[in-house]
Formats: sequence, C-alpha cells, structure tokens
Amino acid sequence: MFSEFAFPIFEQSIADYHKFDDVNQPINNPYPKEDISHLLYLKNWIDTVQWHYEDIIRDPQINPEEALVLKRKIDASNQHRTDVVEYVDSYFLQKYADVTVKEGAKINTESPAWAIDRLSILALKIYHMREEATRESASPEHRAKCQEKLNVLLDQQQDMFISINELIQDIASGDKYMKVYRQMKMYNDDSLNPVLYQNK
Repeated sequence: MFSEFAFPIFEQSIADYHKFDDVNQPINNPYPKEDISHLLYLKNWIDTVQWHYEDIIRDPQINPEEALVLKRKIDASNQHRTDVVEYVDSYFLQKYADVTVKEGAKINTESPAWAIDRLSILALKIYHMREEATRESASPEHRAKCQEKLNVLLDQQQDMFISINELIQDIASGDKYMKVYRQMKMYNDDSLNPVLYQNK
C-alpha cells in the first residue's frame, strides 16, 4: 500500500534532518532520481526545513531584517513544495494513464499527491509531538497533554493511510479519476499580483 510505503520515507527524512537540526544543511537524498522514493524524500525534506523556518520566524526577538529574509525563504519553500507535489501527481497520472475510467466514476476533492502532502506534514506533527510528550524538562502535565494529542495524531495517521490507499485503489480500478489543476498561485506572479505589477 502506498501510504505504508511513503510514511517510513518521511520518517527517514525527518530523522536525517534532526541529526544536525540546521535549516541551512544541504539535503542528501539517498534515493535515485528516477525513483518515486526520491520525490517523497525531497517532499518531506522541504516540509521539515519549512517547519523549522516557521519556528524561527515566530521568535519575538527576531531582527526585522532577518525576518524579512526568512519570509522570502518561506515563500520560495512553498513554491518548491507545490512544484514537488505536482511532480508526484505526474507520477500517478503516468502510472494510471491506461486505466479505463468507468461510467459514473467520481472525482476526489484532492489529488493523490495533495493527500500525500498532508501525510508528510502529519509525520512532522507526530515526530514533534512525540518529542514534547517525552521531554524530560517539561512538566508531567505538559507531557500528559502532549501524549493525548499524540494519540489523536496516531489515530489520524491510520485513517489517512486507509483513505489515501482507497483513493489510489479507486483510481487504479477506474472507480475514480484524477484531474490535476496546475499552479494557480497569484502572489508569486508579477503579472497577477497588483503590488508587483503596479511597481513595474
């Protein structure tokens, strides 16, 4: 099942990042570029670095100039993340290109890759909530609350495994079909963002 295949790759990426825990460390993707595992590892690495960008930018003592530089990095990271999600969807489109779509087949609200994007973020939530649930410097009350939240996240993980696998199975059988909407982001486009095109 694809979810069970993808999740350990996300966990590996998170573990590799936390060996150094530095947003400036270069990625060392262990998978060959032609393999879907390479895209999954890259996808989660982007998410992991951005998770820590978001932590840093919330520092109340951050220098405003540094915050602006970091905001630009977050914007670039979001763009890269969207690019990689679309590459993952291209993998599924190619894989199931020859499937005969059944009459009455339905479309899902999101593509497989965007569902997998949420699973990647969930892997990060689980990792960091587990850290908090076991942090020795935290109070017993804090650890207990975090353990409760971790239990919910682990329940969500199983539900997402089931729903993502069923979506992919339905596409493979022709009971559902994929329709991918390519990027429609406007704020990065200097022909669509009025703040950008009015200052040309």
